[in-house]
Amino acid sequence: MSKIKPSKGAPYARILGVGGYRPTRVVPNEVILETIDSSDEWIRSRSGIETRHWANDEETVAAMSIEASGKAIADAGISAEQIGAVIVSTVTHFKQTPAVATEIADKLGTAKAAAFDISAGCAGFGYGLTLAKGMIVEGSAAYVLVIGVERLSDLTDLEDRATAFLFGDGAGAVVVGPSAEPAIGPTVWGSEGDKSETIKQTVPWNEFRVGDVSELPLDSQGNIKFPAITQEGQAVFRWAVFEMAKVAQQALDVAGISPDELDVFIPHQANERIIDSMVKTLKLPESVTVARDVRTTGNTSAASIPLAMERLLATGEAKSGDTALVIGFGAGLVYAATVVTLP
Repeated sequence: MSKIKPSKGAPYARILGVGGYRPTRVVPNEVILETIDSSDEWIRSRSGIETRHWANDEETVAAMSIEASGKAIADAGISAEQIGAVIVSTVTHFKQTPAVATEIADKLGTAKAAAFDISAGCAGFGYGLTLAKGMIVEGSAAYVLVIGVERLSDLTDLEDRATAFLFGDGAGAVVVGPSAEPAIGPTVWGSEGDKSETIKQTVPWNEFRVGDVSELPLDSQGNIKFPAITQEGQAVFRWAVFEMAKVAQQALDVAGISPDELDVFIPHQANERIIDSMVKTLKLPESVTVARDVRTTGNTSAASIPLAMERLLATGEAKSGDTALVIGFGAGLVYAATVVTLP
């Protein structure tokens, strides 16, 4: 017989509060067109993107996260001292160590909360939410702060016609805490590493330390390009449209929710054409509110779902208690989908 005492956590977990931060600088398509041969009409028709936000020097990964987290904590009606763990999903914190989560936990005023970063690309928020749910039910934390944050402008090749217009910056955060009833459904998640080359960083960091710099890519001025995110657009589009709709349906099924019972759909804000295709494939009724934050925020990777959630609640397009399907998918290729009750 085991001598280990059983865990004593909450019966269920739920999202209690949400917050977001968008950088002050708004970048229209016209700015992107200064470095690529395209048009505003082409960008809008291909992606739905009209503007995006780019961070300034002061709007660091940590600073944006702290702003979003403060709003989420206030929205949840708790204090920072009650946060037992901080999970940050990001691919744009350029220090390998320490994790930016530790700085955020300290500056927010938590009582030495557990803190760590995860790298799961655009599915990172879903991964973090799943980990937070487990902590609440297991009893290792009373409240968990989950942050998705990116400064993708730092990893954007402005001369790459396929990606220059896609990416934006920002931070979204939620507080996850105890619930007396199910409010975060089972997660359908996974990875397809055989497709990892379809979305990737152009050059590994170590190639800037050793090796022949003559092998590194150059920009139009002859300067060595900083690493950037590149993707095979058509392959990613097909995967997202056909495979992720199946994952979204599985998340509805395991949660016991039919499309007619759904109030809100919050997919990763990668591309409005992908969103439209998923809505059609899932046969969502017109009564379902669909997040389209991509139009003015662009693709913010791990931050896109909480930012879209925050905007829907702030504008009244969604309301507290609504049932929402959320799904993130991206580099890896990785994905995560679940059904949640909105805070």
